[in-house]
Amino acid sequence: MKILEIREATKPISSPIRNAYIDFSKMTLSLVAVVTDIVRDGCRVVGYGFNSNGRYGQGSLLRERFLPRLLEADPETLLDPERDNLDPQRIWNCMMSNEKPGGHGERSVAVGTVDMAIWDAVAKIEEKPLFQLLSERYGDGHLERNVFVYAAGGYYYPGKDLTALQDEMKSYTARGYTVVKMKIGGDSLKQDLRRIEAVLKVLEPGQKLAVDANGRFDLTTAFEYAQALSDYDLFWYEEPGDPLDFELQAELAEHYPYSMATGENLFSMQDARNLIRYGGLRPDIDWLQFDCALSYGLVEYLRILEMLQSYDWPLERCIPHGGHQMSLNIAAGLGLGGNESYPDLFQPYGGFPDGVEVENGTITMPDLPGIGFEGKADLFQKMKELA
Repeated sequence: MKILEIREATKPISSPIRNAYIDFSKMTLSLVAVVTDIVRDGCRVVGYGFNSNGRYGQGSLLRERFLPRLLEADPETLLDPERDNLDPQRIWNCMMSNEKPGGHGERSVAVGTVDMAIWDAVAKIEEKPLFQLLSERYGDGHLERNVFVYAAGGYYYPGKDLTALQDEMKSYTARGYTVVKMKIGGDSLKQDLRRIEAVLKVLEPGQKLAVDANGRFDLTTAFEYAQALSDYDLFWYEEPGDPLDFELQAELAEHYPYSMATGENLFSMQDARNLIRYGGLRPDIDWLQFDCALSYGLVEYLRILEMLQSYDWPLERCIPHGGHQMSLNIAAGLGLGGNESYPDLFQPYGGFPDGVEVENGTITMPDLPGIGFEGKADLFQKMKELA
């Protein structure tokens, strides 16, 4: 058993949308295919992976450092002898050999992309859905197929007025979502409040709105928004300040008594632990959004979850960022609180396998081997073009 080759390509996911910090006019991602010598159902096992939106493709790092290390390694050192399979931990160690600690930056995205492809291959070799494999290895073995999902959107867009924003949100609730999310911080507070109120007008009882500032605010602005947002019954107030400004997060938590969310831009267990130590977050009402595809992959994500449990954080308070099927499998297999979803954006990489519908804010995981990419025809077409 061995990895025969690893292919990578940079793919566009550009669009004219923007949040409070960046636009997506030149956004890309890395798509990776790990080709193995294993055959299942007459086909060679290929694991696929890609990074989440918001961070660009990592082709240079992949080609210069991480892929050569794997391809130059003794294949036996990358195997799990007890399970007769690839070993994600050994493969991760190989990729990270000769890398200093700290400075996680963009390399965490490169490693996370390959790690996703490895786990896809591992589950396919065992002929199981990834969520089942994770439940058996790291969970309690109970398969919870129903996963909460929320619809992320509400971006700033040229010419997008309040009616268009309302129509977007109504389209999500019409498709079964009970929680929708919109961006704030890209306009004045006064205009953002108009946008919030416009969305709330079209939500029905039992439906909630989350707002996301994408780390835009300084402490003063974060407090101004917090005071204004306190007038609304929101699902959460997300990432008000810089993700590494734990003092800002802690001060805000002392004065904003409602739910906040953060973590998508923290890319290691150490950074996540510092958030828990110093960020003042409250495990009974706040949410954590660490994204495995941006933070060294599932191998590191498992360390993050272990750390959270050591601080008595319930895993149900984790709802990963990214809107991809990898995090969906993690949420189902490890008992997280749900997953982000992009019903219309960043296609074909966002969304669910074909035929999966949202009902009352949840989806039911299908029985597809690996992560389940083969069940989404438009996405799998892109993947087959690579390998």
